[in-house]
Amino acid sequence: MKQSLLDKLEKLSLRHEELNALMSSENATLDMEKFTGWTREHAELERVVVNYKEYLRIDLSIVEAKDLLDDPDMSEMAKSEIVEGEERQRCLEGMLQKALLPKDLNDSRNVFLEIRAGTGGDESALFAGDLLRMYLKYAEKCHWSTEVLSQNESYLGGYKEVVVKISGENVYAQLKFESGGHRVQRVPETETQGRVHTSACTVAVLPEPDQLKDVEINPSELRIDTYRASGAGGQHINKTDSAIRITHLPTGLVVECQEGRSQHKNKAQALSVLAAKLNAQQAQEHQAKEAATRKTLIGSGDRSERIRTYNFPQGRLTEHRINLTLYKLSQIMEGELDEVVNNLLSEHQAELLALASE
Repeated sequence: MKQSLLDKLEKLSLRHEELNALMSSENATLDMEKFTGWTREHAELERVVVNYKEYLRIDLSIVEAKDLLDDPDMSEMAKSEIVEGEERQRCLEGMLQKALLPKDLNDSRNVFLEIRAGTGGDESALFAGDLLRMYLKYAEKCHWSTEVLSQNESYLGGYKEVVVKISGENVYAQLKFESGGHRVQRVPETETQGRVHTSACTVAVLPEPDQLKDVEINPSELRIDTYRASGAGGQHINKTDSAIRITHLPTGLVVECQEGRSQHKNKAQALSVLAAKLNAQQAQEHQAKEAATRKTLIGSGDRSERIRTYNFPQGRLTEHRINLTLYKLSQIMEGELDEVVNNLLSEHQAELLALASE
């Protein structure tokens, strides 16, 4: 293991001991906010420190076993211990390297999932509906809760645009690589000659801001319009101007929320979506600067970037960013996204490890 990595682990081990002392002191609980912070940090370090100490213990046993190689009676046993120890060390080293990768502070956050129909007209809108169904089924599988904030349905079904809030444990960590262009190849229901058409949708996964604290929004830069919600929604929602449209004048960003009966709630949700979009815009600008130096493996998350193709005639899904092809499209469209998500996460971690090595 590199000395720089060992130095980092040693510092974390010392910090772990320091936290043990702080938490066991008689005045530890006088400041509960500080105590809670110590507890959280201690829990995050616990597994890393345990694995680091195990690595050092094995390292010492390997050194001792090497001293026995010249002993005819002990050499075979020593060789076996060395092989087993080095194999276990390699495993621990991989775990420790991943544990020290930079953390994405948004990983534990809820998200706003935005799906928009793109090229392909009605077929694109129908595909947007299929994508929404896929994500809702995946959310159900992960025991997340979902709430439709706004929707603009197309004439033949599906959606021109739909925004859903997804809440639960580590939602952004699981869905953050879904942002981008999703392309579909299939025979549309309206096609009479059986020809395969290609259309596309865009997906944006935006982490929910921390009660609007992550980004400052100047009220004077907003235009807020109220209007009567259209479509299904019950008698009450059709008789009141409860729907909200907010335009951020400096950027031209527009968000809507029409699903709630309360104008106040719709406004709060719309402001939260706007803050998430502004955060994403700032993050993309930052990523663009980094990309000038090095292009990340997973991609920028820009919706204009084609990330995936869904080929229905062949039952094939192709994830272009990591050259992954799966012939299980029907299961994936039913929300079985784990294999795609896990492969993307693994490639992302491999890229971070490569950057750390450099």
